[in-house]
Amino acid sequence: MAEKQAKYRLEIQQMMFVSGEAGEASAETTGIIEEIVRQQVIEILTQCNDSAIRRGSRSIGVVDLFFLIRKDIAKTARLKTFLSWKDVRKTAKDTDEKGGDADIGAGDDPIGGADVPGAGGPTVGDATKKNKRSRIVLPWDVQSFYAEQVPEREDEEDEDEGEMNEATLQRLKAADERTKDMTREEYVHWSECRQASFTFRKGKRFREWAAFGVVTDSKPNDDIIDILGFLTFEMVQTLTEEALKVKAEDDIHKSKSGGEDSHQDKKRKRESSLFDPPAEGHAPVGPHHVQEAYRRLQKKANKPKVWMGGPRALQRTKIQLI
Repeated sequence: MAEKQAKYRLEIQQMMFVSGEAGEASAETTGIIEEIVRQQVIEILTQCNDSAIRRGSRSIGVVDLFFLIRKDIAKTARLKTFLSWKDVRKTAKDTDEKGGDADIGAGDDPIGGADVPGAGGPTVGDATKKNKRSRIVLPWDVQSFYAEQVPEREDEEDEDEGEMNEATLQRLKAADERTKDMTREEYVHWSECRQASFTFRKGKRFREWAAFGVVTDSKPNDDIIDILGFLTFEMVQTLTEEALKVKAEDDIHKSKSGGEDSHQDKKRKRESSLFDPPAEGHAPVGPHHVQEAYRRLQKKANKPKVWMGGPRALQRTKIQLI
């Protein structure tokens, strides 16, 4: 992708920095990531549009996005939490504007947004409860099969929160390792990079970039845009983490095989003197690392199948969602 066509170079660099990339990625690297994410968003919209048509709706709903990621239990639980806190904050904000004495302590979560739609999407509980997150029930959840619901307890946890908490703790531990040696200014910059988004205050740019008018005729609401912003951030994060693993393996292979880079490093160490220039910084992830990471992520999702021949064998291979 040419640099003049890139629309999210800065945002991708910030997301990569939060995900563990200490170096400044090149324009070619961020361009490849941007193109991969764009293909993923178009694939999501295409599959959501097909799902909406099958259930007899003319527009994409939140339930269609949930249906695509339903097999990733941890991500589904994180998205439910994301939407629940949006509902809490919106409810507290509306109550405060009406002059009510609402305690918005639970709504101070940095996640912002609008109400989660009820029609065509997940059903959200009573939004009038001020400081309590509403549980999102999807159409294929067991709870949705019954008209009467069991009252929620304060100490009751969602079954999916176990996997979500495990994945969240791993990422929090990794973030703690990255930030423990940072200065105050560096940590402030890292915190600002965590707010990077493809969609926040960039709705029009995102719609044009993702070709909404071409892929689907329906105009998605703000909740769809916010969820796509949530998913695109996780895509960049997953790609960066996998690319860093590829780079680490590549560095180990070069050091063991005595590649050109390792030979130069050994020579530089032998010839070190008092007037040597400062050592070079961390080499950033390159385009080939990102491409290999994407190939591995696609290989994990694409399970081998027996070739049956016929017209279906000539169809385009479906892009697997990251």
